[in-house]
Amino acid sequence: MQGRTADVVVVGAGPAGSTAAWWLARAGLDVVVLEKAVFPREKVCGDGLTPRGVASLQAMGIDTSETAGWTRHRGLRVFGGGQVVEVDWPQLTRWPGYGLIRTRADLDQQLAGHAAAAGAQVHQDVTVTDPLLDDAGRVVGVQALAGPGKRPVTWHARLVVSAEGSSGRLAKSLGLERRTDQPLGVAVRQYVRTPRSADPWLDISFDLTDRGPDRASMPGYGWLFGMGDGTANLGFGFLDTRRTGPDDARTVYRRWVETLPPEWELEPVTPLRGAGLPTSLGRRPAYTRGLVLVGDTVGAINPFNGEGISYAMETARTAAEVVVAALAAPGPVAAEQLLRTYPDRLRAEYGGHHRLGAGFLALLARPDVVRFTTAHGLKRPALVRAALRLMGNLHDGRDGDAVDRAIAVLTRVLPAA
Repeated sequence: MQGRTADVVVVGAGPAGSTAAWWLARAGLDVVVLEKAVFPREKVCGDGLTPRGVASLQAMGIDTSETAGWTRHRGLRVFGGGQVVEVDWPQLTRWPGYGLIRTRADLDQQLAGHAAAAGAQVHQDVTVTDPLLDDAGRVVGVQALAGPGKRPVTWHARLVVSAEGSSGRLAKSLGLERRTDQPLGVAVRQYVRTPRSADPWLDISFDLTDRGPDRASMPGYGWLFGMGDGTANLGFGFLDTRRTGPDDARTVYRRWVETLPPEWELEPVTPLRGAGLPTSLGRRPAYTRGLVLVGDTVGAINPFNGEGISYAMETARTAAEVVVAALAAPGPVAAEQLLRTYPDRLRAEYGGHHRLGAGFLALLARPDVVRFTTAHGLKRPALVRAALRLMGNLHDGRDGDAVDRAIAVLTRVLPAA
């Protein structure tokens, strides 16, 4: 069995893992990234980045222009209660005023390459199987199977960052299971050809109701995100499977697609695929015994809308800041104290928003409330814009306008979810 060493081993090269690796490598640390797949690889996702995600890309010096292969979108087109309204992304000081679209196959490969350019060693086709523990039970590396021959390899590290996604194999091995009292969503999506591919709006559909004599409300929300290349990402999501009853996401997706206008000319080009949406920091603590959790592994997805890429990159940057400080600390006691601040930082940043999201999900599970709210609320553009800022966690806080200040107060006074 081969043995190798690094300051930090990052497991997973999705947006969370590659972002963490980039910030760590930029700080001068010896970073190894272990990715089980070989790029380019597909990932089930809506492919849309809100202004929060754009800000994270720009902070890493990534060119987000259309000439660099990105497709921009200006906001949302919301369907519900017989109403349709178009809402621009808010113009704020803290966040850009636009969002982006790119397939995860392209995005993840680009981010991994960006991390490598910063000095991180990115290894593909490496399946991490177990944490490497010292006599005290602390994680001091990982065991893996590498390459087509799946040869056993061991990496020793001062710290390990788990960006494995919702599976969280390393976290589970330490007894960190997902909390079942926190929302878990599920989404399905496929790519379709459509003349709406170049539409600058992201279509979001609430109050999904069957046609015909047996009209039945379908819980959740649907989307159509134009990719700008003749195709679109078409999907459906349950944001809280605890509240949706026996409906299967694939079944509801197909029922919903049958209600869409024929002039959209939707022609499937890929199979329908699904994935879980772990929300609300549902796996805790985010740090323990030498293992740091980021992105979907820690359950960083926004419970309001299923947005995950932005929070994957944000939690990864926060984790990198803590890890850099800890590894520079004068001794193991000081280092451990710094590392234990990481879960508190996440809860301080997102906990109140997640608590609000839990209330939103309770309302979304009631079709009568959804129909009434969308039918009346979508007639009031100012209310829709405020709701978009709340759901997307897009505001300037106490430095913003009245809506921003109200959101800031709500997210600060509410206890963390």
